[in-house]
Amino acid sequence: MQSNQNSNYNNESITSLKGADRVRLRPGVIFGSDGLEGCEHAVFEILSNSIDEAREGFGSKIEVVRYKDQSILVKDYGRGIPVDYNPKEERYNWELVFCELYAGGKYQNNSGENYEFSLGLNGLGTCATQYASAYMDATIYRDGMRYDLHFEKGENIGGLVKEPTHKRVTGTQIRWLPDRDVFTDIAIPLSYFQDILRRQAIVNAGLTFELFDEESGETFTYYYENGIRDYLAELAGNTSLTDVHYLQTETRGRDREDKPEYKLKFEAAFCFNNQINLLEYYHNSSFLEYGGAPDKAVKSAFVSAIDKYLKTNNLYKKDEKKITFSDIEDSLILVINSFSTITSYENQTKKSITNKFIQDAMTDFFREQLEIYFIENKMDADKIANQVLANKRSRETAEKTRVSIRKKLTGSLDMNNRVEKFVNCRTKDVSRREIYIVEGDSALGSCKQGRDAEFQAIIPIRGKILNCLKADYNKIFNSDIITDLLKVLGCGVEIKSKHNTGLNSFDINQLRWSKIILCTDADVDGFQIRTLLLTMLYRLVPTLIEEKKVYIAESPLYEIVNGKDTYFAYSDAEKANIVSKLKGKVKINRSKGLGENQPEMMWETTMNPETRRLILVTPDDVQRTQEMFELLLGENLAGRKEFIAEEGYKYLDLTDIS
Repeated sequence: MQSNQNSNYNNESITSLKGADRVRLRPGVIFGSDGLEGCEHAVFEILSNSIDEAREGFGSKIEVVRYKDQSILVKDYGRGIPVDYNPKEERYNWELVFCELYAGGKYQNNSGENYEFSLGLNGLGTCATQYASAYMDATIYRDGMRYDLHFEKGENIGGLVKEPTHKRVTGTQIRWLPDRDVFTDIAIPLSYFQDILRRQAIVNAGLTFELFDEESGETFTYYYENGIRDYLAELAGNTSLTDVHYLQTETRGRDREDKPEYKLKFEAAFCFNNQINLLEYYHNSSFLEYGGAPDKAVKSAFVSAIDKYLKTNNLYKKDEKKITFSDIEDSLILVINSFSTITSYENQTKKSITNKFIQDAMTDFFREQLEIYFIENKMDADKIANQVLANKRSRETAEKTRVSIRKKLTGSLDMNNRVEKFVNCRTKDVSRREIYIVEGDSALGSCKQGRDAEFQAIIPIRGKILNCLKADYNKIFNSDIITDLLKVLGCGVEIKSKHNTGLNSFDINQLRWSKIILCTDADVDGFQIRTLLLTMLYRLVPTLIEEKKVYIAESPLYEIVNGKDTYFAYSDAEKANIVSKLKGKVKINRSKGLGENQPEMMWETTMNPETRRLILVTPDDVQRTQEMFELLLGENLAGRKEFIAEEGYKYLDLTDIS
């Protein structure tokens, strides 16, 4: 076999990235992504250093500016980064901080003698962000001096500029523009800054974060005097089953016997609420999107403690299955804010921690504290137990419903699984197939004879269907009319429920029709049936409306005969316009119900794509319909009386009052 002449792989083929290229050519390694998410993480790296200073007691305010040109400024009132000459390293500190990866003041004594609990652990953030910037300007005040540094694309320009200052303040101000040559997207939205600063205010009690957005000219301030306790009270409002319960502790331990001992401290606040649920974990101020050790601890401890309480108080029914964490989570609002002097992050983006000691310590602490809490607060304990059991039983009912739905809606439309009175069309081309949902068996007959059997199918509605806004899912899926309709549509259902895991079977690619056409009489009963059908579609398959698959066939109100010619009018105004143009004797008939129409008339007015009138149903239309449906047929009796009193006169001509 001959070798490729261009694939010389030898000792000279091995190269290493040096200087700024270590970040600029591989930003994903440091920031987790070379896209917008990585660019956002760079902001967090700079912000982290200011937070570390404030948490050590140096400065109580951090300012952030989002500029129109997409540059960012972070300013703190800490001690100021040491940037002058370092005799021990025989280099300037600014070179170590801004130009050396894995350098900084957080490496001694596990996490550094200057920072006991540090958010910026790895000595990467400031340098990596500088390397990934089109430019970076740093201004530092410390020791009665002002220090200025300027960098462009990872290179220092002009060295360290140093001059005395009479300002008594100390601190660090860094402004940089993320480099489009490094990140594919640098347009960080305002919402990111708002979210990250609000979160940092929550877990750094008493620290003020001020955000100025140059684009909108707005200033946003975030401050929680009591940290997570104030945050939980804000979330829960007046809807909680229990008051906010606050816990804190401090301990020491190690992840393995041969590993160094480290310090852990954490605070937690929780309450139970049957309207809101939330779990958030922070470690050294970093939001743990994926949780890790704290999340595992909470799941284990809460299930163990609540299950024990249920068993001890004989609250389970005979042979009832044990609760799961999802039954607790449905009603739990909990925030943990933890700090440790050694932290094992899953990666540099700090979205999950893996410390075994942290997990074990939290699990033991929560088990013990929950047991004490239940003993000391018997009324709250009973509320929690009953709510968790209610969640569990609701989940189990939802699971039974899911199985029932799956059985009812699966299977093809063949002779063995036939939908009553459904009339199919011949073509298999979904892009042409139309399904008419018609009112009653009489309409079925005239539509069946008047249709084009090649591409138009029909299914009749036998009476009025359920109000799907009011009925629960069990009742809905016990309705043969509804399950038959869903079988014919073929795309499954979309269930909106907190227990909907595994319940949704919707797949628009399985829809058998290009158009779903609602065809009802132009009278009060017809309008009500149409509204009930729309409500069913809105609740069970809303995507079909969003994807513009649902139409209403507009039926004519009047048949106008002039000699041998027949005209159809769909409104009073249209009737008047037609009559004004006709000569000779004119006969006007109120249009009959669909079932009384001749097949030829059905084809001409309702089914012929060339002459019919179809109204596309949009999400806004359905929302307005739903609101009116709630008003006229729902439980708002006072609202209904008021509406009839004010608007009823407009609809007198549609009533059967003689």
